Amino acid sequence: MAVLLAAPVAAAQVPDRPGTLIVTNKAPSTATFIDVASGRTLATVPTGNGPHEIVLSKDGRTAVISDYGTGPQPGRTLTVLDVPNRQIARTIDLGEYRRPHGLAWLPGDSLVAVTVEASRAVLLVHVARQNGSHMVAVTADGQTAWTGDIGSNTVTELDLLTGQSVRHVEVPVQPEAINVAPDGSEVWVGSNGTGRVSVLDTYTGAVATAAEGFRWPYRIWFTPDAETVLLPDYTGDAVRFVARRSRRELGRLTFPQEGPQGIVVSPDGRTAFVSLSREARVVVIDVPSRTVLGHVAAGQTPDGVVFVPAAGR
Repeated sequence: MAVLLAAPVAAAQVPDRPGTLIVTNKAPSTATFIDVASGRTLATVPTGNGPHEIVLSKDGRTAVISDYGTGPQPGRTLTVLDVPNRQIARTIDLGEYRRPHGLAWLPGDSLVAVTVEASRAVLLVHVARQNGSHMVAVTADGQTAWTGDIGSNTVTELDLLTGQSVRHVEVPVQPEAINVAPDGSEVWVGSNGTGRVSVLDTYTGAVATAAEGFRWPYRIWFTPDAETVLLPDYTGDAVRFVARRSRRELGRLTFPQEGPQGIVVSPDGRTAFVSLSREARVVVIDVPSRTVLGHVAAGQTPDGVVFVPAAGR
């Protein structure tokens, strides 16, 4: 049986979870570096207009932010962060391509796949050399990407070696949140129009319901062992925990009027960090027990979040 808990307000620090969070703050167009153990802000740097998503390289030294823009001003840049020095490394201008959003590193820490929603394309950007779809997920081998196509009610498989579209699969309407299992066997996708999370079997093409009753299934994240799926429900003010194989809901934490959005899980699978958009903070969750450990302050309207473990962890 799933356990429904209202998350209490906890101390603005989590001493036994050392490491650094980097959070994108949409309204002020900044990114904040936060020490999790003390809750102290280490640095705040400017980004492009309306930053949304952020991804961290495998070596933990570089983070890339998609500057999506605001309503009347579509963004066209990526902000690249030098993580150890907590500063901007460079800004990449995407030229004619507008509304960058979903991001995923490819193996090797040099290429990033990025959707450019207004231009209906997926770009491969060489970060080190640089001075329609909304979200993207990449398989662990870096050969295949999947996009959630809000406008066409499909997910699209892309061969990253050839740059060709392989197939389009119909899914419930307004697919946005998306993630792919590390072995590429399943694609999980959230439907904003139906409040449903579906699973696509990539071998058979079959689509089945994994969970429903969401108001806005904002993001999808697998634990490192790919056994548990964490699902922030932005306007439903909850984070759900679902067993990947049985698709049984294991538990749920509620955050009334707080708007859970971006999510990341630590490499050891113990800790989840979820941005609370309406509260200008990030909640820290113990994954095995599904309890709140504490929270750390961020900037206004935080969204994307990554975690850099402390050295030696």
